[in-house]
Amino acid sequence: MGNRDRIAQAFVTARRQATGLSPYPGDAPKTLADAYAVQDRAIAIDGRVVAGWKVGRINAPLDTALGANRLAGPIFADQVFGMDTAEMAVIADGFAAAEAEYCVRIGRAPAPGRTALSLDEALDLVDAVHIGVEIASSPYVGINADGPLVTISDYGNNFGLLIGAEVPGWRELGFLDWPVESRIDDVVVGSATARTMLDGPIGAVAFLVDCLAARGQPLAPGTWVSSGAVTGVHQIRPGQRFEADFGVLHVACGIVAAAGAQVDAA
Repeated sequence: MGNRDRIAQAFVTARRQATGLSPYPGDAPKTLADAYAVQDRAIAIDGRVVAGWKVGRINAPLDTALGANRLAGPIFADQVFGMDTAEMAVIADGFAAAEAEYCVRIGRAPAPGRTALSLDEALDLVDAVHIGVEIASSPYVGINADGPLVTISDYGNNFGLLIGAEVPGWRELGFLDWPVESRIDDVVVGSATARTMLDGPIGAVAFLVDCLAARGQPLAPGTWVSSGAVTGVHQIRPGQRFEADFGVLHVACGIVAAAGAQVDAA
């Protein structure tokens, strides 16, 4: 088994079993192409339906070194939840965090071969924007500390998406200036606006079009895009509660430990 398959298989198995994984299961990828190749192999082994993609930021100076300021990872259909969900699961023995995010739904696929979209062109692909919470969790506790290439190799560190209320008047983009505040157990852990997020949630869509096109992946209507952490990545553990206010809108969930299937990966 080659290095790429070994890493992908190890992460799929650990995620299915909801158990920690240490050390990193192979030679860490050295390029974006290598990291996404591991991710694509894991998606194929996993076999679940991809219902969305998370987009995260690559900070300086690595953004310059890698030639990208964002990264992407799959969100599986069985880990997308609506407003009636009270609890979201994390891998207790690994890394776990919660992030306040704008969730953007794709209403129209980009034209075949069309990349490098302007923000207006990316906005034309969108048919809804909601508030939400991304759960960032991985079996590998060092996933964020080891940098974006390791993060990419394990699904971009995604473990679930909670989709809250739709943003009224989203097409006018006024929500970019809404104050967003995140709290864990009633303690404020971050505050910001989407205006501070590079070129914002719509820019995340434009990035994703290019990222998926380079990998031969479609961006189909109905796909959700978790567009980036507005107030930061807030580490969390089972038993805690995460809440976020987006202007007058609110979303919240308790955090619980994921129950593993205790089966070997196919």
